[in-house]
This record gives sequence, C-alpha cells and structure tokens, in this order.
Amino acid sequence: MKNIPRVIIAGMSGDSGKTLVSCGLAAVLKNSGKRVAAFKKGPDYIDPAWLRLSSGSICRNLDTYLMDQDIIISSLLMGCSNSDISVIEGNRGLYDGFDAAGTHSTAELAKITGTPVVLVINVTKVTRTIAAIVLGCKMLDLELNLAGVIINKVAGKRHEELIRDAVESTTGIPIVGAIPMIRGKELFPSRHLGLVTPEEHETALDAIDNAAELVKKYVDIDKIIEISNDAKDLECKNTDLFNKCPRKEVRIGYFSDRAFSFYYPENLEHLEANGAELVKVSSIDERSLPDIHALYIGGGFPETNIESLTMNKDLMTSLKKAVESGFPVYAECGGLMYLAESMEINDKDYELSGILPIKVKMNKKPQGHGYMEVMVDKPNPYFNVGDVIRGHEFHYSGIISKSDRLESCFSLNRGSGCYDGRDGLIYKNVFASYLHLHTLSCKAWSLALMKRAEEYKNRS
Repeated sequence: MKNIPRVIIAGMSGDSGKTLVSCGLAAVLKNSGKRVAAFKKGPDYIDPAWLRLSSGSICRNLDTYLMDQDIIISSLLMGCSNSDISVIEGNRGLYDGFDAAGTHSTAELAKITGTPVVLVINVTKVTRTIAAIVLGCKMLDLELNLAGVIINKVAGKRHEELIRDAVESTTGIPIVGAIPMIRGKELFPSRHLGLVTPEEHETALDAIDNAAELVKKYVDIDKIIEISNDAKDLECKNTDLFNKCPRKEVRIGYFSDRAFSFYYPENLEHLEANGAELVKVSSIDERSLPDIHALYIGGGFPETNIESLTMNKDLMTSLKKAVESGFPVYAECGGLMYLAESMEINDKDYELSGILPIKVKMNKKPQGHGYMEVMVDKPNPYFNVGDVIRGHEFHYSGIISKSDRLESCFSLNRGSGCYDGRDGLIYKNVFASYLHLHTLSCKAWSLALMKRAEEYKNRS
C-alpha cells in the first residue's frame, strides 16, 4: 500500500480549460519546489508534451482501453515514485467514454486509481445552471470523488459570486478557482490535430509561464494540495512493467525533431530495458543514416514541415538503400507518410522517400480518429499471426493509390486504418501503419524490432 498525493483535472468537454489548468498547476507546484509527476488520461501525444514541459518530468499516459487495471496502477506508481504530488489531466468530458455507459472515461480512471477529481467548467454566459451541471456530475456516480470545481472564463466579480453561491449551496462542492476571461490572448495555439506541439511553438515556455501566472493568481493551490492528499492508497501487484529478454546490444535510431515527436516514453524505455542504445535522428538535418541497426519513426506533423523534409533527399535516399539490404524500419502514422512515394497537400505533390509504393493525401477532415483493434492475419516481421492488438489512430492523411503487390498484415476489427478494412503495410523488414501502439498494451512490437535489429547487425 502506498499513499501518493494526486488529483485529476477533468472537464465538461474538450475545450473547457483542462490543459490550461493542468499545465499551470504543474508549473506552479514545480516552481514552489515540489517534485511533480504528470499524467494524461487516454491516447495523446501533444498534451503530454506540454505537461512534460510544465512539470519538468516525463508525462505518462493512463488508458483503460489499452491497459488493464493492474498495469495502470503499476504505471502510475512508477511515474510517481520520486514525486511529491501528481497531476493527471483527463480527456474529453468527465463521463465521456467508449459508449453510452461511459466505459473508459476519465471518471472510470478516477475510480480505478482512487483519485479525487477537480472539474473545470467554461461558464461563459451561464450562472445558476452551473450548479445543475455540477449536481448532475456528482449524482451520476456517487462512487466518484468529485472534490472541487474551477470555473473558467468568468466575466467579472458578480458573475463569480453568483456561480460560487449557487454551486456551493446546492452541491456542497467547493469552488477552488475562478479564472477570468482572457481576451485577445491564446495561451496554447491549436490546429487540425489539437494543440501545436511545444517543439513547434516559438514561445512555448512563455505559454507555460502565462498559464502558471493565471493559476497561481486565481486558483486556491493550498486547497488543491489538500484535495490531492485525500487520494486513496494504491496497492501494486506487478512492479515489472517491461518484459525483459536476454539483452541485445544494438543501436536503434528514432526520428526526433519538429516533424516527428509522437513517442510514448514507455515505448522508448522498453527498448532500452532490453539493451538498445537509442540514437536520436533528425529527419530534417541528418544527411545520411547514422551507424544504427534499426529505425523507429513515430508520428508527428510531416505535413506542416513538408518543405524541410523534402529538401533533405539525401537522408531519404540513404534510408531507401538501407531498406533494400534488409534494414528494419518500424513506422507509425507520420512515419508511414514519410515512407510513401509522395504526399498531396492542397493540390500540390511533394516527393518523399518512395520506400512504400503508396501515395498519400492530406484531407480537410479526419480519415481515422479513435481507438483501433486489429487482427494479425498474415506473416510479417513483427507480430504473430492470430494476435489481436489494440491501439489508436488520428490522421487527416489517407492513401489515395497503391501498388497491387503491396502486402498488409492487419484486418480491422475497429477503426479506419489504411484502406479497405486493412492496415499494417509490410515490405522486406519495413512495417508501416496508422495504428499507434503503446508498449504496455502490446510489447511484441519492440521485442521484434530488437530481434530484427540484432539480425541486421550480425549480417552487417
């Protein structure tokens, strides 16, 4: 049993102000000298990047669709091991989940982890109705510890007083913060996939400082700490999150720059735990592959960095030559796009690496968004036939043409994937997919990548 102070910052919707409060709170706590652990509920890369910058620590994802309860508790304990307090940002609305019952919602995560919830609500043009909303959230599930409310975008002192009196007298839940409407100022700029990543935001640290200033001024930090101390003790049955095999002394590169930054920390940690030396590779600045035995290309925003990517044809040529000799590549989403022959953006074609005989196009609307489940139905270098794998996808790009000779190894049980109910493109030792995997949901991919890297090293 272990007591870990922690709080979940939840919202009523995707634009309630959760990220503002979570990042601002993490920064205020860090600046006060506390060691802060940060977490994000659900599949996400961008919010965790902001939380990492705010807290000064790795941000881990907790997802009840991808991970069983024991794994979630173990991951939470691992992330909290050297911290004084943990800030967990929810996703979507408090009770929004997989279905009408709210399966896999932020509320369910709060109950599994025994964590009190502070609810952030946008109160634009509303007063007493906020009390009805909070009362509904309280009564919908009495097992949930709804411990406080932060009202956001408050119009003035009278607006705040009306809402505070209505909520506290009706529900008994305290208002622990009232953040005013900030006009003409966008703290965290957004675009088609959500927020802009910190790597692409020129004044990212200023955005964090501004969020911290707002939270410090308008949120009762002492009350938040008091709420966090009411979290239930956690008991962990399994402290070893990673399957460890005989160590393989290999070097695995991964694209790490403003175009490619979507990596779960556990995915990289799992490779290191099994002996891999990880080597950062810039898809923009490197002119040839470094001395590595495999390459991992995560997701990101190749489309918004397309000019820089296509100016570096040398790296694409180097990678294509290595692939033809059996070099292993594992690519997700943005990585799949990089391996294509070309990408169409706003009716203009951009030539890419040409490793896979496909052409992709950026669209105005998402082509796949949400959880995925696939069945491995054909032999491939990374997964066993018959395995069922869960992950997620979020992509505006889609494949508009492909060679009939191109093989795929996934059939879709859920999700959009690449085309015609298929995903998991394979060519030699290359695997490319719109499926994002978390290693705590599926460890096979990283162990197989290690094995392919070792084979390539021995052949070389």
